[in-house]
Amino acid sequence: MELGDKAVGFLLTLTSLSIFTYYTFWVIILPFVDSDHFIHKYFLPQEYAILIPVFAGVLLLALLSVFVGFVMLKSKKKKKTT
Repeated sequence: MELGDKAVGFLLTLTSLSIFTYYTFWVIILPFVDSDHFIHKYFLPQEYAILIPVFAGVLLLALLSVFVGFVMLKSKKKKKTT
């Protein structure tokens, strides 16, 4: 079991580091590269650099709100039955 946990942790760390590196290069370095350079075909337009994190944040807040709402409703039902 411990080996599986280490493998999952390694994969999560590698994934988050890859996303961070890609996003950092996309937002900080790419604007200084000529627009006709071949590297631009590997990245989305700059507008998405703001839209994707905003959408992800709104989605995360919505899911957290739904989760907290369900927990509150569940605890309220437990209080009524006891």
